[in-house]
Amino acid sequence: MQLQHDRPLGSPFLRAGRVDAVSAGCWAVTQPRRPRYGRCPASLCWGETTATADPAAGRAPTAMQLTPCRLRTHQWCFILFNVLLFHVLLFGADLMEEYFLRSLPLSYTDAKTLEVRERARKLHMDPLKANLSFTISSAATCSDQEVFLLVLVCSSPENRTRRNVIRQTWGNTTDARGYAVLTLFALGKPASVTTQLEINEEAEKHRDIIEGSFIDSPETETQKMLMSMEWTVTFCPQARYILKTDEDVFVGIPSLAGFLLSLTKLEDVYIGRVIHQAAPDRAPQSPGFVPVHQYPEEFYPDYCDGSAFVMSQDVARKVYVVAEEVPVSVPPDVFVGICAEKAGVTPIHSSRFSGEKHISYNRCCYKFIFTSSNMKEDELFKDWKETSGGGDCSLLETYYSLVSCKVLTYIDKFKQFNLDRIKNEVLHFAD
Repeated sequence: MQLQHDRPLGSPFLRAGRVDAVSAGCWAVTQPRRPRYGRCPASLCWGETTATADPAAGRAPTAMQLTPCRLRTHQWCFILFNVLLFHVLLFGADLMEEYFLRSLPLSYTDAKTLEVRERARKLHMDPLKANLSFTISSAATCSDQEVFLLVLVCSSPENRTRRNVIRQTWGNTTDARGYAVLTLFALGKPASVTTQLEINEEAEKHRDIIEGSFIDSPETETQKMLMSMEWTVTFCPQARYILKTDEDVFVGIPSLAGFLLSLTKLEDVYIGRVIHQAAPDRAPQSPGFVPVHQYPEEFYPDYCDGSAFVMSQDVARKVYVVAEEVPVSVPPDVFVGICAEKAGVTPIHSSRFSGEKHISYNRCCYKFIFTSSNMKEDELFKDWKETSGGGDCSLLETYYSLVSCKVLTYIDKFKQFNLDRIKNEVLHFAD
């Protein structure tokens, strides 16, 4: 490499020091004890430095080292601005959700609301136990223990394999920080007699099945939700919190239990990913069609997404008491939200619930979030094994994992969007 300089090579200045050649294109003359940087381009450059020998002084070549080039103030400001912009774009949506979806507490001055809350407080469970609306109830599983978190997984009768996967992964958790956790599966009756016999055998073996007397179908999902609330207040009134979730969801029980233990508010707890101003489906051909005469309002009240949400025992009682006044034609999560509004309960938003999104896997990220939807069976096994093993994550590890999760999730969503667009174009071309 030929160095450009403004002093003769034989000058005393160079003989007393040494010439450093930087691979990034800048060079510096470094005195033995007092480095001084020469001319460098106005950019961030880190280059390898090779030191030449000085035979006259008896000095051997020194080892390789890195020489940074200076940045001007406006360049540092530009870099810091881009770093801040990256974090705002990455986490700004969650912060905006946390702020704007923070609903104001509902007033209890309405006479109807006060009546609902009083009926829920005085609700007697003994007459409810004579109700024969459960084909399989598994009542004994909850009768003899104090339960901190009752997990109700809404499942389809035919998905026995999925239920077994949950039993072997996150549903196998029975203790969180010294508090009891109980996981049960809620489902309706299957149309097949053979499937019903398999469910009877499964219930006898695991004792974790709640089966309603209605036929399980997409049209009876709201009825399944109501059945779950009825079973909870009837056979498990000592459960402090109830988590309703779907069978394709990964649930981080330890992180969720830690969050619930930190709550200072013990009543009117209704937490999840809040949906704001969702409109009823008015298309008559749609499976989720809601007639105007059943729900005349333009928008639904705020409610928690049905993939996963948590409520306290008193909220479950209020939902059960007011349920007969709400049409079952609305979606199940909307049904709970309408009941909560009538009972004066405000939904609380938490971005640690994924909603319907699938969160790209990272061990420390999954230790922090509460749920991730659209999980495949092999993903559940792999992610649970890695998440349950190993030590706790540091604050820095958690930060980098959340950044990684969010970036990969956005990339996956973009890929899926492009695939859907290509598929639609192919179908359109075929038509």
